[in-house]
Amino acid sequence: MNSNTFRMPARRSAAALVVAALAAGPAALLAAAPAQAATGGDGKASAVVLRTGLDVSLLNRTVDVPLEVALNEVQAPASADRTALTAKLDGVDHGHPFSLLRADVATAKATVDAHRAEGYANLAHARVHVPGLPLLSLIEAEKVTSKAECVVGRHPHAESNVLGRVTVLGKRVTLSAGGTTRVEVPGVGEVRLDLSNTSTTSRTAAATALRLRVSVNPLELNVADVQGEVTLAQATCQSPQPPARHHGGDRATPAPAVQAQDAADPVKAEPAAPAKPAAEPKAKENLAETGGSSMTPYIAGGALALVLAGGGALVVARGRGRDRA
Repeated sequence: MNSNTFRMPARRSAAALVVAALAAGPAALLAAAPAQAATGGDGKASAVVLRTGLDVSLLNRTVDVPLEVALNEVQAPASADRTALTAKLDGVDHGHPFSLLRADVATAKATVDAHRAEGYANLAHARVHVPGLPLLSLIEAEKVTSKAECVVGRHPHAESNVLGRVTVLGKRVTLSAGGTTRVEVPGVGEVRLDLSNTSTTSRTAAATALRLRVSVNPLELNVADVQGEVTLAQATCQSPQPPARHHGGDRATPAPAVQAQDAADPVKAEPAAPAKPAAEPKAKENLAETGGSSMTPYIAGGALALVLAGGGALVVARGRGRDRA
């Protein structure tokens, strides 16, 4: 009785184990598969050769006219190499376009892939003008470059360089690294320059070769005042997210399903005894403990036949007894 009492829950647990293993088949395959890398995303890069954010006050008006333009401003993946930028403002020089920038080289590039993002800006022999100063350059620079590089697994890098001679409002200036240079011209105005400004975080980098804060009052071409900023050679980047890896276990373990089945059963199954080699003579003795083996179907069939035969013999014997009575 004890053997039968514990055998049934053990068989039910084994059946639950098989059902759980079949149900977990696809998940088990995924868990056992090698780790695979997902493509990193969220990488960004940009570059611009020149950007202006100026307010232009006119002599015959009380309001300011905004001048917000950019040359070769690109977002990854893209590149541009225009070397001239003109603009047109209503009320300035009778509506004629005026030149903002002319350069021998003006290149901006931005690239992004799964492992890196990079922005690059390059400007050579550049001359920048603002409204009201058609003949006097706001700034002239021989060569300025900025580069921002963000690589997965590395700290982002930003650098900018100003090479050669720099002239502001007709004056040659010596720029100080990490500081502000002030240039003032009587009757024209003032310009303050920030040289080679760079910044980095854990995933981003930004570099600006020159940033000019402009305050001039030319009083020509109907322009009373120009205030704002001019940026030369700026590059930014944001590194892509590291590739996500999906780690899988060695094998799917359906133990929770077995435990859930046993918990629903009021009688707990005894732990199955460790399987032993078939060649050992005691293997048959462990049959009742493990709940079955490869011979189980044949034994069950033979037992069923004996039960049926015994039942038939009992019916015949009872019939003969009635006849004798």
